[in-house]
Amino acid sequence: MPQRLFFGAVIVVIFGLAIDELAWTLVVTLSSYLFWTLVQVYKLNHWLQESELTNNEPPESRGIWGEIFDAIYRLQRSHQKSRARLQAVIDRVQDSTAALSDAVVMIDSHGNLEWWNHAAEKLLGFRSPVDRGQLITNLIRDPVFCKYFEEKRYADPLEIPSPITEQIHLLFTITLFGRNDRLLLARDITRLHNLEQMRKDFVANVSHELRTPLTVIRGYLETFADNADSLPERWLRAIHQMQQQSDRMENLVSDLLLLSRLETSDKISDPQEVNIEKLLTNIINDAKALSGEKQHKISFVCNPNAILMGYERELHSAFSNLIFNAVKYTPPKGAINVYWWEDEKGAHLSVMDDGVGIDPKHIPRLTERFYRADASRSKMTGGTGLGLAIVKHVLLRHYGRLEIISELSKGSTFTCHFSPQHLMENAA
Repeated sequence: MPQRLFFGAVIVVIFGLAIDELAWTLVVTLSSYLFWTLVQVYKLNHWLQESELTNNEPPESRGIWGEIFDAIYRLQRSHQKSRARLQAVIDRVQDSTAALSDAVVMIDSHGNLEWWNHAAEKLLGFRSPVDRGQLITNLIRDPVFCKYFEEKRYADPLEIPSPITEQIHLLFTITLFGRNDRLLLARDITRLHNLEQMRKDFVANVSHELRTPLTVIRGYLETFADNADSLPERWLRAIHQMQQQSDRMENLVSDLLLLSRLETSDKISDPQEVNIEKLLTNIINDAKALSGEKQHKISFVCNPNAILMGYERELHSAFSNLIFNAVKYTPPKGAINVYWWEDEKGAHLSVMDDGVGIDPKHIPRLTERFYRADASRSKMTGGTGLGLAIVKHVLLRHYGRLEIISELSKGSTFTCHFSPQHLMENAA
C-alpha cells in the first residue's frame, strides 16, 4: 500500500509538471482523495450502526479502506463468536442454578439484588423483575440477618426462619467475590431443624425425668451408708460403688439439663457486671483442692479491675470446666497457667497446661457432646463428655469463641475470646 501511494504521488507530480500546473494538480488530487476518504468514513459509520442490528457484511472498497473494513469485520466476527460462547456458558450456569433446590442470589457491592434463581422466589419470596435492584435487607428484614450481612464475617453460616414463614428454617452462607460482590446460598433445613429440636426436647425431658428416680436411689444409698455398721461387710463395697455411679449419673443429668437450656435459649439480653478476678480466684481455689496430692503448680494472672458483661453462673460453668480439665489431664506436679488479659481485639482467658495433650485430628470435634479423644482416659477421670460442649454454648451466648491448640505429650492451651464490639453492645 505505501508503494501505491508513492507511485501515485510521483505520477501526479509528473503530470503537473508536464502541463505546467503542479499546484492546481496537487490541489485537485488531494481534494479528490479527501472527498473519497470522507465517503469511506461515511460508509464505515453507516455500516457500524447497521451491523449492530443486522450483522451486515462490510461495504466494498479498495486500498487501505478496504483493508480497514475487512479487519474490522474479522474482529466483529471474532467478538461475536466469543460473545456467543460466553453467553452459552452464562445460560448454562443460569439453567443449572435455576434447577437447584437451594436459593442462589447474586448481590452487588451495595447490597442490591442482581439475579436469583427460582428457588429464591420460593424460599425467600423474591419477585422477578419487581425486586431486581432492591436492597436485600429491605426484603429480608430479620435483625440477625441484617447484622450478619453488614458485618461481612461469613466464616460461619447463619440459621434463621424464612422471611415468608417461620415454619421454614433456612441456612444462609455468603461468599465475597469480585469487588465486594456477594453470592448468597440459602438451604431449606426445616427437617434437620425439627429433628434437632426433637432431640433437644427428648434429652431435656429424659434428663428431667431421671432426676426423681436418681434422688430416690441416692436417698436409699445414703441411708445404707449411714447404717453401714449393721450391714454385712460384703455389701459395703457394692454400696460404695453404687454411690459413685449415682453421683456420676447425677452429674451427667445436671450437665445435660444445663446444655439443653443453653441450646434452647437466645443470646443474653440483660447482662450483668461480672468481676472476673473474683470469679477466677474462687475457681482456682477449687482447682487446687481438686488437685490434692497431685500438687499441680497453678499460676494465675488477672487485672483486678477486669469486668465482663454476662451471666456469672454460666461463665463460672465454662471457666471451671476448662480449669478442672487441665487439673484432670495434667500429670502430678505439672504446671497450669491461667491468664486473663485485654487488648484492642477484646478480652481473653487462656488456660495452658503441660499435660498429656490432644492429637490435632480430634480438635475440630472436641466441642461435640459426648465426643472423647481418648475414651479410656475419660473414664478414669469420670468426665461426662459434655464439658467442652457447655463451654462452646456459653461462649456463643456471650458472643465469644473458643480456640484450642494442643499437641500430644506437650500440653494444651484453651483460649476464650470475647469481642469488644459485642460486649459493648451487650453492655448497652
